[in-house]
Amino acid sequence: MEAARASAPAAHQFDVHLIDGTYELFRHFFAVPRRAAADGAEVGALRGVLGNIVMLLEQGATHVAVATDHVVESFRNDLWDGYKDGSAIEPDLWAQFHPTEAALELMGVTVWPMIEFEADDAMAAGAAMAAGDDRVRQVFICTPDKDLGQCVGAKVVQWDRRAGDVFDAAGVEAKFGVSPESIPDYLGLVGDSADGFPGLRGWGAKSTSMMLSHYGHIEDIPVSHDDWAPKVRGAAGLAATLAAERDLALLFRRIATVRTDAPVSDSVDELCWRGPHHGFEDLCNDIGAGALFERVMNLAAYRADT
Repeated sequence: MEAARASAPAAHQFDVHLIDGTYELFRHFFAVPRRAAADGAEVGALRGVLGNIVMLLEQGATHVAVATDHVVESFRNDLWDGYKDGSAIEPDLWAQFHPTEAALELMGVTVWPMIEFEADDAMAAGAAMAAGDDRVRQVFICTPDKDLGQCVGAKVVQWDRRAGDVFDAAGVEAKFGVSPESIPDYLGLVGDSADGFPGLRGWGAKSTSMMLSHYGHIEDIPVSHDDWAPKVRGAAGLAATLAAERDLALLFRRIATVRTDAPVSDSVDELCWRGPHHGFEDLCNDIGAGALFERVMNLAAYRADT
C-alpha cells in the first residue's frame, strides 16, 4: 500500500493506462502454472492477468482500461487471406478469453472487447480520446506490440511493462529507425509474421528504415533507384520489387495501420477505478484467489479514504 500512496497522481491531473489484454493472456498462459477453478476450468492465465492489473493499481494507476480481442478475426481478415486467426490458439487459452473479460469487469476495470476491430485498434482509439483531455498528463499504451508505436507522440508513450521500457517518439525512432508516423509503412515493407503478412521480398529492417527515414511513406519513394537519396545495398532489386508490388505494400500498410474509430469509452472518467462490483468475492473464491480479493478490497478502502 505504501507504493500506491507514494505514486498516486494529484487529483487535478492523472495518467491513463491502456492494457493489451490479449497480450497479457498469452503471456501469462505460458508463464504461470496451470490452475483449475472450482468447476475444473483452467484459470491460470486469468488469475495472472487479474494479479497484473491489481499490481498496476497498487502502484498508483487510477484510470485504466483493458482492450481485448473478444473474437480473434477482424475486418483485416477480409483484406488478406493469411492474416492471423484463432486457429492456432490452444483451447485452454482461448477458453479463458471471455471469462477474463467478465472477471475484470467484476473487479471494476473498464474492458473494451473488440469484435469487428482488434485490441490494438481499441488502444489507439482510447489513446486518442484520452490525449484530448486536458486533465490527462500522460497516456501509457501498455504493450510491446510494434504496431502501437505509430500512436506515440505528445502525451502518448508506449510501455513494455515486462521489459521495463518506455518509448516516446524519439525512443520509437531509435528502435526502428523511423518516426512513429512511418511505422505502418515500415511494417508494410518489412511485414509482420505475428500478424500473418509477409511484406515485400528483400525489404529488410535496415533498408526499409534507411528509405523511410528519408522519404517517410511508401508512395514517396521514387520509382527508379537512380533517384534514391540513401545509398542502399541491392537498390536495383529493391526498386524492382517495389515497382512490381507497390499495391501489395500499400495493402500491408493499411493492415498495419491501427484504427482510431474503434468503439471505446466516451470519456476518461469512465476509466476511473473505484473498486470491485458485487460478485467479485465469489469469483475469487471460485478461482482460488482469496489473497487477490484481499488486495483489491484493501486498495479500494485506501482509495475511498484519500
